Amino acid sequence: MRAQFVLSEIGVGLRRNLTMTFAVVVSVALSLALFGGSLLMSDQVTTMKGYWYDKVNVSVFLCNKSDAESDPNCAKGAVTEDQKKEILADLDKMSVVEKVTYESQDQAYKHYKEQFGDSPLAASLTPDQLQESYRIKLKDPEKYQVVATAFNGRDGVQSVQDQKGILDNLFKLLNGMNWAARAVMALMLVVALMLIVNTVRVSAFSRRRETGIMRLVGASGFYIQAPFIMEAAVAGLIGGTVACGFLVIARYFLIDHGLALADQLTLVNFIGWDAVLTKLPLILATSLLMPALAAFFALRKYLKV
Repeated sequence: MRAQFVLSEIGVGLRRNLTMTFAVVVSVALSLALFGGSLLMSDQVTTMKGYWYDKVNVSVFLCNKSDAESDPNCAKGAVTEDQKKEILADLDKMSVVEKVTYESQDQAYKHYKEQFGDSPLAASLTPDQLQESYRIKLKDPEKYQVVATAFNGRDGVQSVQDQKGILDNLFKLLNGMNWAARAVMALMLVVALMLIVNTVRVSAFSRRRETGIMRLVGASGFYIQAPFIMEAAVAGLIGGTVACGFLVIARYFLIDHGLALADQLTLVNFIGWDAVLTKLPLILATSLLMPALAAFFALRKYLKV
């Protein structure tokens, strides 16, 4: 009988404050969708880092005849065969180096034509204008500075470049976008909590006569509070379910179908469905507990039970 009474009171409360309940559902849904999206963005950045950092190379570019005339680093002339052998031998001795691949001027020219064949510059470029290089795979991409220190300024070396620096700029941008999403999420959570508290207050005020009678007949504080708390929890849970639907639909249409980013951006290693599905229970739990706790503390302050 008590359970039936509590459930009937929940239905009455939700119907009486239908507009405010709808506002709570929408604000909770949006804030938790942003919450889940920020978690997935963090996973995506971590996945991309692990994927790309494992593939980055350090390139030691060697001086050619053109560099000898224009680049101060190559003032002593183009690299010699003896210098190339010494550089390769020193690279092989370094504990941080996993693999060294030599790229000739002809190979560099071929790769350039493959990537930038439509560029106007490509028509006037010749193989002897490009540089030979050693492409170095490091055991730890963070150890780039070890190679740079050893070979920058060395005879025959034009420059040492780290591809990780380019990726770092991309990941900084993605992290910045992620923090911006978290800031909006935090704002939406505050709005949702304020709506929940206000909805509970209005609901409690509209039923002050019933709660007064219940206190007079000796009903416990929890028994009086339970319908209000559960109203907020039900509204929050509906919002959380909608947020989960947003995330599933977004993953489906953005990556797998619709925009099909997985097919269009083959160089990006997108997160899988497992990453999405593991976030859904957390979102549902948050959507249930957050409104219930907000309602509980609101009732302690505004209902003298």
